[in-house]
Amino acid sequence: MTRGLGIIGNCSYSALLRNGSVEWMCWPRPDSSFVFGPLLDAERGGVFAVEGVDATDVRQEYVENTNVLRTVFDGPSGTFELVDFAPRFQQYDRFFKPSMLVRILRPLSGEPRARVRCSPRYDYGLVEAGSWRASNHIEYAGFPAPVRLTTNLPLTYVEDERPFLLERDRHLVLTWGQPLEAGLEETAEHFLERTVDYWRGWVKGTRVPRDYQGEVIRSALALKLHQYEDTGALLAATTTSLPEHPGSGRTWDYRYCWLRDAYFTLNAFERLGHSEEMELFLEYLRNLAEREGALQPAYRINGGELAPETELEHLAGFNGDGPVRVGNQAFEHRQNDVYGEMVLSVSRLFLDTRFVGEIPPLTAVSIVSNLLDKIEARLEEPDAGPWEFRGRTRLHSFAVLMHWAGARRSIEIAEALGDEDLAARARELAGRAHTLLESRCWNHEIGALTQVVDEPQLDAANLLAVHLGYLDAGDPRATSHVDAIRERLSVDGGLLRRYDGNDDFGSMHAAFTVCSFWLVEALAILGRKDEARELFEHLLGLHNGLGLYSEDILPDTLEQAGNFPQTYSHVGLINAAFRLSRSWD
Repeated sequence: MTRGLGIIGNCSYSALLRNGSVEWMCWPRPDSSFVFGPLLDAERGGVFAVEGVDATDVRQEYVENTNVLRTVFDGPSGTFELVDFAPRFQQYDRFFKPSMLVRILRPLSGEPRARVRCSPRYDYGLVEAGSWRASNHIEYAGFPAPVRLTTNLPLTYVEDERPFLLERDRHLVLTWGQPLEAGLEETAEHFLERTVDYWRGWVKGTRVPRDYQGEVIRSALALKLHQYEDTGALLAATTTSLPEHPGSGRTWDYRYCWLRDAYFTLNAFERLGHSEEMELFLEYLRNLAEREGALQPAYRINGGELAPETELEHLAGFNGDGPVRVGNQAFEHRQNDVYGEMVLSVSRLFLDTRFVGEIPPLTAVSIVSNLLDKIEARLEEPDAGPWEFRGRTRLHSFAVLMHWAGARRSIEIAEALGDEDLAARARELAGRAHTLLESRCWNHEIGALTQVVDEPQLDAANLLAVHLGYLDAGDPRATSHVDAIRERLSVDGGLLRRYDGNDDFGSMHAAFTVCSFWLVEALAILGRKDEARELFEHLLGLHNGLGLYSEDILPDTLEQAGNFPQTYSHVGLINAAFRLSRSWD
């Protein structure tokens, strides 16, 4: 489903492209309406495509160690390349990251012929732009801000979508808001050079494991693009409404920030050595942690609390497989694991010496105490669970596990802050959570933590009991726990479904990508490195052709499905690679 889709972006917006076509691009923010969305509707989604008129072979690749995408069109008449990128580089002590898409066409051999089609849309396809032409640009009407295509191609060829001989380099720059006023060719080429330099410099500043370096670098670059730099928020994915598996109706909007992902994403940034990205994300999380009232599972990238879920009936959906949804009902859910995850996440601010001093001790105590209040109040409260069941609430073992982990980390924070009363309170709460895990969540017959207290279903999220140290590697129960989950939830020996049993939408068919990476880590922690490596290398072979991963993998075809690129999948890859790799020593 996502085969051949490449992502470009500049931490202000991202775009997905395939074989010269912009399949998905939202402006001015990642959670805005698409400007191009043929991924969800070929007719209403508009178009911005560069095509090789007689191309018989189209190849895509990234310019090495960058988020710049190169597409080569080869045909009987000749060969040309298309270079696509979103400008990003440092300028005047800050980053230049405009809402600008730059496309450069270069002839490579023969006399290639190309065609350019550009017809943007807005309001999720309901607004079809009008246009008018000036001397060297086309202005598109009907948008909240000016949208302009500046090019040195004959405008008639673009407007009439006519093929043309590509006899020299041609440039196209599409802008939202501020148009390009400088010289087109020199600006586009200069921006390309500086953007390539930026990404390669960023990669040079990335810590990599001894093994799997290429895969980790591509995942790191994808992860970086999902941080909305203006606020520090991290999107779960670039897209909305790509189905988890065909005909499932599981089509969700993932262009928001889930607190559940925060701790593991911060771990990935730490392993990669990128403290600036950590700090930005921690600032975003701190703003949420200090709010009064209950925490939501997810927030908008500006910290907003509302994203009403709406079905857009005028859009066909991916390959006609809808519905298309904007917004997410998860904003309304009660998912109690978020409090433990928030403690684990913001603990960096109190325990990592790079951030020490940024928060006054009294404020730190207040934040942790407030989160402990929430854990205590919800220790045995039923909720929607980590997979966001809609039709019922139950007491999920994963929530209790995260209560335990959050309380344990609170002990460390309190001791670092010298607050013995807070530490004693955290110890008492960690003990209560531990007792609950032992008495009602652990199933002795199955030999595993179950999904719901006093019920036999299993849940791949509970693999994290090994990652978090609840089940120590030397504990025989850790082995039985991992093996039970693998046996019950595996679709082919290693690809894991999230859980067994039915939910609001029937039975689970697809494997959830990050769950398999969690299994890799769990096996590695248990010392079963050969098993872990075999599974990991199997997963590495399932990327979409450009080293990218979506939310799910279809067991029958091993194709990717679901929203794309999925941040959590790439976080899982990064963390598993570091866990599994040989030491540099």
